[in-house]
Amino acid sequence: MDEPARFPASSTLTFDDAELARELISLRDYLRWAASEFHLAGLHYSHGTDSAWDEAVALVLGALHLPWDVDPGVLDARLLPMERQRIVAITRERIVSRRPLPYLLGEAFFAGFPFMVDERVLIPRSPIAELIEDGFSAWFPHEPPARVLDLCAGSGCIGIATALHLPGCEVDLIDVCPDASDVSRINITRHSVGDRVRALVSDLFAGVTGQRYELIISNPPYVDARDLATMPQEFRHEPSLALGAGDDGLDIVRRILREAREHLTDDGVLIVEVGNSDRHLEAAFPDVPFMWLEFERGGQGVFALSAAELEAHAASFV
Repeated sequence: MDEPARFPASSTLTFDDAELARELISLRDYLRWAASEFHLAGLHYSHGTDSAWDEAVALVLGALHLPWDVDPGVLDARLLPMERQRIVAITRERIVSRRPLPYLLGEAFFAGFPFMVDERVLIPRSPIAELIEDGFSAWFPHEPPARVLDLCAGSGCIGIATALHLPGCEVDLIDVCPDASDVSRINITRHSVGDRVRALVSDLFAGVTGQRYELIISNPPYVDARDLATMPQEFRHEPSLALGAGDDGLDIVRRILREAREHLTDDGVLIVEVGNSDRHLEAAFPDVPFMWLEFERGGQGVFALSAAELEAHAASFV
């Protein structure tokens, strides 16, 4: 059963904010006001939006439990007093605490589906969503993969979205953190995929010894020490275990490269996101033919390697 979203209580409103909630009436009023407040506060946007206006739209619609494609005629609807107070309170909380909006709403969208999120897991934002929506057709043009492993799964969004887009596949979600796996299980139940998707607590491949997959996908910790130290305040609400991975950001990726071949079928594929640490990866393994993927909606630092390529360059990963 989904955990309820946690909104700041209306009792936390100041007198001025309570007055504001009486003056602003329509959904359109709150969109304009929230966007202005976010712009003035100089917030950082990278958890599903990229501007003050988009953040305001996501907050107001999310607070009212309205879909992204709501009829524009709703913009001039009068809001109930409790709805107004909720929007004002969440807006103030976003500005004061710098908590990412999906944590305040308890929900994030990924590959077209909603996922429950809280501070136990990273907020979904991987460009791998495009590959999922396309069914990984570049590697599986005729028949989708039968077994998929989502490594360092966090909320389970990558693996669960894969199962939803490819209804014939079975998916294992692996994370070293029991709290993260608990969130994965909530999302497995939410999307009714428990017959094909399971969440396991494991240190990388330790929990799936002897098992092989046509596709292994991973969005592991990959932020290098320098980037981690200079990240905006919003990122400091996310679990540090899921972000940092040593001086060059490759502590976990090196292990994945060493161990993945043993868990891939002979025609299997490994897809891994390393973000800005792509430069470190190429410097560390100059002879490995990483295929760097391009995305229509933006994003970088995602590579693919075939099982044959992993085998051919196994000595490089030791």
